[in-house]
Amino acid sequence: MFDLRPVGFVIGLLVAVLGLTMIVPMLMDLADGNAHWPNFAISGFLSCLCGGALAIATANSRKVGLTVRQTFLLTTSIWLILPIFGGLPFMFGATEARFIDAFFEGMSGMTTTGSTVFSGLDDLPRGLLLWRGLLQWFGGVGIIVVAMVFLPELKVGGMQIFRTESFETFGKILPRAAEMARSISGIYVGLTIACVAAYLAVGLQPFDAVVHALTTLSTGGFSTYDASFGTFQGPAEYVASVFMILASMPFTRYVQFVAGSARPLWRDVQVRDFLAVISVFVLVITLFRIVFNGDHMEHSFREALFNVTSIISGTGYASVDYQLWGHFPIVLFFLVGLIGGCAGSTCCSVKVFRYRLLMVSLWSQMRKIHSPSGIFRPQFDGRTVSEDVLSSVMAFFILFMVSLAVLSALLAMTGLDMITSISGAATALANVGPGLGDQIGPSGNFAGLNDTAKWLLIFAMLLGRLELMSVFVLFSFSFWRR
Repeated sequence: MFDLRPVGFVIGLLVAVLGLTMIVPMLMDLADGNAHWPNFAISGFLSCLCGGALAIATANSRKVGLTVRQTFLLTTSIWLILPIFGGLPFMFGATEARFIDAFFEGMSGMTTTGSTVFSGLDDLPRGLLLWRGLLQWFGGVGIIVVAMVFLPELKVGGMQIFRTESFETFGKILPRAAEMARSISGIYVGLTIACVAAYLAVGLQPFDAVVHALTTLSTGGFSTYDASFGTFQGPAEYVASVFMILASMPFTRYVQFVAGSARPLWRDVQVRDFLAVISVFVLVITLFRIVFNGDHMEHSFREALFNVTSIISGTGYASVDYQLWGHFPIVLFFLVGLIGGCAGSTCCSVKVFRYRLLMVSLWSQMRKIHSPSGIFRPQFDGRTVSEDVLSSVMAFFILFMVSLAVLSALLAMTGLDMITSISGAATALANVGPGLGDQIGPSGNFAGLNDTAKWLLIFAMLLGRLELMSVFVLFSFSFWRR
């Protein structure tokens, strides 16, 4: 019999904690004398009531360890249920959103996608804007723990290469998550505070600095303005670029760095690959803008650096409508969004380590063809890569491309044009934020999409955030028959 109690207990606690955090935006609205503060009080009460009741009802499972099936179900359920409760303030608040729109915004926030269905952000209550930032900040630190604790143990998408060998039983997975979460959360909070200070130093108002620090470190991209980061062009773009890059690095390396060991960070092949990819794309787009757009050096470099970093990290800020730069940059930005940052970061998309593993695997196969009697073992970061890791990575690439194709076709069937369908599927699966085209491009939003398209994108955001296979496995009959 499949015991759901351990899963229900953890989810209940998290929903209750999410409800308690709604006190923060409620106090913001109270301080502003805004009449919308009761909406957070109601939403928080409902969340605490439902979450607390679930936790109490399943409390007798606290000493029971998680099995593989329970862990798969837990990771997906967290990112499915929390956005529902996180969306309550959008339904009761100033936006008075329908359930589908509130769920879309909650899912986009918790998965740190950054796509939005709301316009008129400049006039929304500050409590609601802060809540959007907090949703992304919670999702950012949450996905780091999932990526470094759950996914390696579940052998999802090649993540087992980052598995901690000293901890191998699922019965201890929650204590391990708590231990790792404490270390990572300290780094996460420290970087967020540093980002707030940096934004203040370049002239942002305190509220804007706090909210944008929350969405920068989470690589989420929600802004307090319809113009997104276009409101802060100049030095703030450099600050954002630096912290988006930092948020895209493996947080376990920061833990080692704080402990006094800097070498692992500098020698990490993921970090070197990620910085190299950013450098190449920034250089190419900077030169393109100078030669073909007639722009000057500093402005071209700043906009290239900011927007490339924003897209590759999955943050999704936009300082300008880069679709006006020409067809070549549009294609590059589409490709950049399918790369992503490092494993164990707040970043999203395919991630650079998978491209590295794909390349070394292909190179190994080419050498075998050239020298059939030779023995060639693919290596990653100085370690030999096992066949199960390579198979998992290949399966991820295939599933990602198939999912992208199917979602694009389904979105087109809802009446969307080709550019909107393909870029919408890509940006949701890669958790990037803006798509391409007039409707969902960097200067638009997702409000005008039909409800069917929104449901498809919600599912795509969930798939992309949890590395696809950990969600698809739940649709297997054999998973439930064990």
